[in-house]
Amino acid sequence: MTTIVPSITDALVGVYRKPPAEFVRGAGVELFDADGTSYLDFVAGIAVNALGYGDPQLTQVMRDATDSGLVHTSNLYRTSPGERLADGLVAKTFADRVFFSNSGAEANEGAFKMSRRWARSMGGAAKHEILALRGAFHGRLFGTLAATDRPSYRAPFRPLAGGISIVERDLEELDAALNPDTVAAVIVEPVQGEGGVRVLDAEFLRALRAMTRERGILLILDEIQCGYGRTGTFLACEQSGVEPDLLTVAKPMAGGLPMGAILATKAVSDAMQPGDHGTTFGGGPFVSSVAVHVLERLSDPALLAHVRTEGAWLGASLHALAGRAAKVRAVRGIGFMWGIDVVEPAKDIVARAMEQGLLICSAGEHTLRLLPPLVMTRTDLARGLAILEQVIG
Repeated sequence: MTTIVPSITDALVGVYRKPPAEFVRGAGVELFDADGTSYLDFVAGIAVNALGYGDPQLTQVMRDATDSGLVHTSNLYRTSPGERLADGLVAKTFADRVFFSNSGAEANEGAFKMSRRWARSMGGAAKHEILALRGAFHGRLFGTLAATDRPSYRAPFRPLAGGISIVERDLEELDAALNPDTVAAVIVEPVQGEGGVRVLDAEFLRALRAMTRERGILLILDEIQCGYGRTGTFLACEQSGVEPDLLTVAKPMAGGLPMGAILATKAVSDAMQPGDHGTTFGGGPFVSSVAVHVLERLSDPALLAHVRTEGAWLGASLHALAGRAAKVRAVRGIGFMWGIDVVEPAKDIVARAMEQGLLICSAGEHTLRLLPPLVMTRTDLARGLAILEQVIG
């Protein structure tokens, strides 16, 4: 009797269209497939692999974290790494309290719960609505999907979670929508990632912060993709001077291990009572040990200066490319996070780039997205841009 072993493609739920190449190794800012072909990585695992691949310090920290044998205990017990990580995040940001999760979508779901818990204590059951902005992407769970402005993602799963709606990126629209009696919170990405890499204006963010504070409405900043150094400051909101009530982070937090976090003020976190929320894996000792190291690396002033300097060069180079390429309609971004609007389907250019050894991704049907590792040098950035210009045509 012959045993049939299903292929990986057959065994996995088919929610991703994956190219045939199988990656088996990473080094620096390149990935290598099973045939030994190298690919310059301008995706970084969707902004996760900020330190690239095979980083010796990160590798050593992961090895050291296994020495105690303490990979997991659950949150029924205390362990030091998660507490040290929380202390570090509080010291480097506006936050007074931290809650750890396993992903960005979970962090946003938790922030929604915190917002409603706080709002109920302030204004009763009527004060529960959460507003998101046009172009937003906050996740694919039921609460976060309702706050995500992608009709194709939403349609198959209606009815979505109630009490969550999307409004225009316009202060007049927000002024009308932000009813202090019914709205608990508004959630905003300082740089909309999946929505086309749209950098929200600093004046817009400051005005929104003033409006929400005046009306007793919480401001949640989603920095899952744009935080942790990607814009050239540790948090993107530092550049506008806006301090939120809640802020979510995830992607690069633990060097590729799954982790997210909610950063909260004391006023909001104090509304949460024992049993109001929980996580089995969030903030476990192994992943937190790695995340303590990543926090220090990605908040290092020298690295942040590198992102600002090389990010400015990258932006200028992309604008110059747009001037030469008729198929490019617009360029937007900041730091190591850029979007390029193109006239043909973005997926076609993504596929051609991969054939030429460059990994890029999309942010919508006609937008290319560049998210290089934060350690990438100008030489490699230039090498990637040369391939990109070639495949755009």
